[in-house]
Amino acid sequence: MSSVSSMKLSDRLDKQSFDIDIAIIGAGVHALTLTLHLLQKRQDLREKILVFDPSGDWLTQWHRQFAAQEIPHLRSPAVHHPDPDPFALRRFAENRPDELFPPYDLPSTKLFRDFCQNAIASQQLNERLIAAKVIELEPILSPRQGFRLWQNNGHSITAKRFVLATNSSIKQIPHWVERIAPNYPSDRLVHSSDLNLASQRLAGETILIVGGGLTSGHLALGAIARGAKVLLLSRRQFKEKLFDADAGWLGPKYLKGFHGETDWEKRREMVLTARDGGSMTPSVMTQLRREHHSGKLEFHPECEVSQAIWNGTKWQIICTDGIELSCDRLWLATGSRFDAQAEPLLNKIMQQYPQPLVHGFPILDEHLRWNSCELFIMGGLAALRVGPTARNISGARMASDRIVPALIKSTIRSVYSSLPK
Repeated sequence: MSSVSSMKLSDRLDKQSFDIDIAIIGAGVHALTLTLHLLQKRQDLREKILVFDPSGDWLTQWHRQFAAQEIPHLRSPAVHHPDPDPFALRRFAENRPDELFPPYDLPSTKLFRDFCQNAIASQQLNERLIAAKVIELEPILSPRQGFRLWQNNGHSITAKRFVLATNSSIKQIPHWVERIAPNYPSDRLVHSSDLNLASQRLAGETILIVGGGLTSGHLALGAIARGAKVLLLSRRQFKEKLFDADAGWLGPKYLKGFHGETDWEKRREMVLTARDGGSMTPSVMTQLRREHHSGKLEFHPECEVSQAIWNGTKWQIICTDGIELSCDRLWLATGSRFDAQAEPLLNKIMQQYPQPLVHGFPILDEHLRWNSCELFIMGGLAALRVGPTARNISGARMASDRIVPALIKSTIRSVYSSLPK
């Protein structure tokens, strides 16, 4: 970032109020995808965009989660990434063929990181990123519609348009956890989103991992690599799939019928059915079976915890089928869910602009716009419009294809309305 542009931006942000055209909350994959797509269409929008993230960097949470679970490569093929050109990552990887994994050239975690950093640098996107957390979103009704974004540093800005691109979700905690007496050490019962394998000392311990998705597989392999024995427990049979949703959901094969469905309840069911509660890739399942044959891992399919008791040194686990297990640590790889009512930034928006919800999912317009205002939603909350892959990288591209035309159209309209009559 040049010192001149940095100084100008920081000077303006030091004021109590600051006006911007487009505010994007979150600097993850969805925000990066949208920003790159916007700039491909209109480079002149650069000075009209500000991106807010408390980390002060792009993709911080993404990189942290991949590192914490020691994930070697993405589940998505090389054509899925933030750049508008679907083949940009393949060209970037021309001299790094060993970092594209079969099948379908799945990019390594490092390759994807380097590619994104290259795109960020080439578009000088760090200059548009503000290290601040937006803690409240307040609708402005006059003299013109917009939003006031209150930051954790006490400052605020006003924005004409606002994009919520955090893709934030709520941890899914099994009901039986609520019945556990709070007498156990906090590090002995942890949700997967709070785990960092690098900090774990597990030699000689037994870890029970609840969940049948890819996260549970990565955690199991990480724990075994650290000398632990793993009990892998799932309410259903362990499922083996290349992708978390069938590839047909990336195009008209399934999306045509999905978009033609006018019953929003049925759309939600289609989203849940397509994702099917989690699965593991063939590669990870092969590694897990190898560890099972060596005695380092036990599979417990169709097994649900009924009660967990901390006896002072270990967990005593009682399952609904009568099986009893013992372990040193409980890890919950039970996923997350999306609910607009649990998003604090939407509280005042929902009061001012009531929005129909279907089990927490908002019914957005075709451009993923909130009812009666210039607020746009990306990520899992947009699933009723985008489809089952809304939370994924491919979903970020689909969302951008919907949002970008609306933002550009509004920008053109606002420019013409400001011209002298």
